[in-house]
Parts: sequence; C-alpha cells; structure tokens
Amino acid sequence: MSQKKSITILQLYPREMNIYGDHGNLLVLQRRLEWYGYQAIIKTHEIGDTLIKDADMIVGGGGQDSGQDKIYDDLLAIGPGLKAYADSGTPMLMVCGLYQLFGNFFKTSKEKTLNGIGVLDIETHGTNERLIGNIVTTTKEFGDIVGYENHSGQTTLGRNVSPLGTVTKGAGNNSQDGHEGARYNNVIGSYLHGSILPKNPRLADFFIRIAVTNKYGEFAPEPIDDTIAETARSIAVTRPR
Repeated sequence: MSQKKSITILQLYPREMNIYGDHGNLLVLQRRLEWYGYQAIIKTHEIGDTLIKDADMIVGGGGQDSGQDKIYDDLLAIGPGLKAYADSGTPMLMVCGLYQLFGNFFKTSKEKTLNGIGVLDIETHGTNERLIGNIVTTTKEFGDIVGYENHSGQTTLGRNVSPLGTVTKGAGNNSQDGHEGARYNNVIGSYLHGSILPKNPRLADFFIRIAVTNKYGEFAPEPIDDTIAETARSIAVTRPR
C-alpha cells in the first residue's frame, strides 16, 4: 500500500494565541486534508523553539494582551524566517493578535509601540472603541465570509497589501474604511474569530489547494459534501450584529 502524501501544518503559539476558538481553524484544515486523502502532520511552535523549515502551511490565532507580551520577543526572533515563508508563497492564516503582529507595528491604547515582523504592510492602533459582533465580508474569490469579531485594535492597510474583502455587516479592520483583513501573496490576516474556517470551507480549501500545489504540483480532489457548513453559513448571515 502506498503511503499517503502528507502536508505539514505549523501552529504558532497554541497556548498563548488561541482565544475565541481559533484552534478550530487547525482542526478544519486537518480534517479536510484527511477527507481529500492526505496525511496532515501537525507541528507547533512554542516560545524558544527553532522555526522549522518544512512547514507547508502556517496558522496562528488571537490572544489577550498578556499573551502577545509573552510571545513577542520570540516572534521577532523568528520573524525573518516567517517572512521568507511568506515571500516563497507558503499559505498562512493569522487571526486577530497575530494578524496585528504580522504587520509593521501595533501601538497600544497606552501609547506602547510593539514593532511587528513586517510580513503584512499594515499598522494597528489600540483604541477605547471595541468592535464586536457578527460580521459578514464579501470577497471576489471566496464569496461571503462569515464570522465574529472582537477587537479594540484598529488596523489600516498600506500599499503592499490588499483587503481580504468588503464588510457588509460589522466593522472589520477599523470603524472607517469598510475593509476586513489583509492579504499578501498567500498570507491572509483577519479579525474573524468564531473560528473562521468551519463556516467558510472555500477559504479553508484555498489554503489546502495552495499548500498541496506548492508541494506536489497539482490538487485535483473529489469534492467534499459541505451541506452542514453551508447550513451554518446561511444561519450565521441572518444573525443580528
């Protein structure tokens, strides 16, 4: 019997940066890879670890300010390696706290500046306004993306990134421009918790398709029955803000 082809997913700081169920994104990627006939190899990066060189996909979540403080020095240390991954086309999903720290800087509401690792050309400013509630974002590539946002940092995009989509319900990156998320190459940052991938299988399959194609040259699987996910989406979009 031939051995299954494998995809290695690296999760950044699962203990400190896993708030509001962001670990669910990893579980979705793992299960969908298995349904498509691939072996999902899960690795984690903890504070003090050496960044692995064989990741096919990288995911990271949000955390409280205390969690960001704990991982901050280590993230700066591995930043060049993460940027090399991004530049080479490795798919990454970064949510909330790590979305912010993948940018140029995060200036807290107490005027403390945390320099980011510069993978995404974004800047974030902490505010006293909390953007919280159900959110729907319209995109050209993935259709409507549904989720839940809860953040006081407000992010603006620079010239070298594009927004993930346009908000039709909710706030998104900030309370002004109507954009949600940011994208550079195959790196996507977003404020959507919930977690984001269970209700958005087209987005999950984007990361899988890129990872498999990068490693094996093609991705031509049998389709998955996403009836349950589509039902969850149809209910989610009707929920009040």
